[in-house]
Amino acid sequence: MSGNSKLKEELDLWYKKVCTPDFIPFDPVQFPRRYAKREDIEIAAFLSATIAWGRRDLILRSAEKMFALMGKSPYDFIMSSGYKKLKRNNIHRTFFEDDLKYLCKGFAQCYAKYENIEKLFASARGIWEGIGIFRGEMAKANNGHYSKHISNPGTENTNGSACKRLNLALRWLVRKGPVDIGLWKSIKPSSLYIPLDVHVSRTARKLNLLDRKANDKKAVISLTEKLRELCPEDPVKYDFALFGMGAL
Repeated sequence: MSGNSKLKEELDLWYKKVCTPDFIPFDPVQFPRRYAKREDIEIAAFLSATIAWGRRDLILRSAEKMFALMGKSPYDFIMSSGYKKLKRNNIHRTFFEDDLKYLCKGFAQCYAKYENIEKLFASARGIWEGIGIFRGEMAKANNGHYSKHISNPGTENTNGSACKRLNLALRWLVRKGPVDIGLWKSIKPSSLYIPLDVHVSRTARKLNLLDRKANDKKAVISLTEKLRELCPEDPVKYDFALFGMGAL
């Protein structure tokens, strides 16, 4: 058995071990899964992913606080301008109600222009351009101001952020599985990029899947290309495997 075959077998075993319904209650993916309406699912996915850094128990607690502010339907809250009543209280670490208001204003513009967020991303030539368009629409809705909570992927010819949290939201919305929701049909799982964080990158380097030292966009592309060699149709499923292996 070749080295690649052995690695694929190990990663597939870890994927099956980690990617089960038991994972959901301990992960912020539980929040978009609470809703039935596509708009609510989209909004909840991006908002949950936006605050997905730090201790997982604190992320979940903060997300509960955030969605309690929005009532039964995040989409209705946004489109009825309920966000105008938000104050300046803290939600999660450096994320405050002002930051939530920023995102709500951006979502309102995106839905008015594209009907849904899937159509926004489907209008782009690939995931990175889609992230750029999304980031730009958010800024347009907020007087041209770019939020530190929406990472900059750079341009086609320049390197940028790994956009871990945005790629995480996209994984939830595009992939269909025991954990991921698979709401979007116009974007294929094969086009996704790995949500690269410190733990996943550390494990990838130990497995010789990543040799770049910086956790940036180039590292994301490099690692995802390696994972595509193992599973061309669904490379980012190995996010679960790398997470599980790194948690040991």
